[in-house]
Amino acid sequence: MKNSIKVERAKKDLTQADLALKVGVSRQTINSIEKGRFVPSTLLALKIARVLDEQVDHIFTLEVDDWD
Repeated sequence: MKNSIKVERAKKDLTQADLALKVGVSRQTINSIEKGRFVPSTLLALKIARVLDEQVDHIFTLEVDDWD
């Protein structure tokens, strides 16, 4: 799954640590999600979207391989 967290964070002038604090996870978790190494839970994805003031499907996008 692709995501645009890094871009959306930059628009809001938030660091990974800032976003992590706001959604209640570690900075390393945000880093792992941004790099595609970790897929967040639905709850975490919704929290991230709310903090970034975006729709979940604007931030997270399924890729062809996600259907396999």
